[in-house]
Amino acid sequence: MNKLAQPVVTLDGPAGSGKSTTAKEVARRLGFRHLDSGGLYRALTLALLEEGIPPAQWADLTDDDMNGLPVRVSSPGTEFVIEVAGRVVQAELRGPRVTAHVAFLASLPAARRRLLHLQHAAGEKGGLVADGRDMGSVVFPDADVKVYLVADLRERAKRRLEETGIIPNNSDVERESKVIAERDRQDSERELSPLREPSNAHRIDTTSLNFNEQVEEVVALVEALYVD
Repeated sequence: MNKLAQPVVTLDGPAGSGKSTTAKEVARRLGFRHLDSGGLYRALTLALLEEGIPPAQWADLTDDDMNGLPVRVSSPGTEFVIEVAGRVVQAELRGPRVTAHVAFLASLPAARRRLLHLQHAAGEKGGLVADGRDMGSVVFPDADVKVYLVADLRERAKRRLEETGIIPNNSDVERESKVIAERDRQDSERELSPLREPSNAHRIDTTSLNFNEQVEEVVALVEALYVD
């Protein structure tokens, strides 16, 4: 196949729909870079917490305050590396302390402006798979391929629990479903860049798909941009 261009691919969807894991594998199979936008928001949240700034004060922070936080993103290979205060962070970004505050951080205009610059810079050369909640609607509205992943609420809750190593029972799933439903409400009702299905997006319901099947569906959409 001959590449017509290095496309930008976006995967959006609600919490637990499989965006990040799917995007990472799609990028690997295509030889593209993978941008986990949720990881960027989590990194900014972690930086604020480590700076000792109480969440009650975050809404008062200026663009200069956000720009001064020690968050750095680089792409030495196919994965972007996120650093906070000079150290590479991964597991910390998914911890309960960050998770408790990231939705609020994502609602702040100054935080979104800080990250929008990083996201645009990441997409300049194409060859990118970006996942999040507003990748195809706000960050990359002209993306070559837009995908919107959805799944049943209980299935999303079950996946989230399994990601943490838990073998969930019905009570676990019910409890996590409530957490995700509240996150859905916050994401959909926030004033700035609410969760919306992007225009011209390909909707894929992953409820009954296994991981390989959902990855293959996205890869097929991207490969349609190529010619023999």
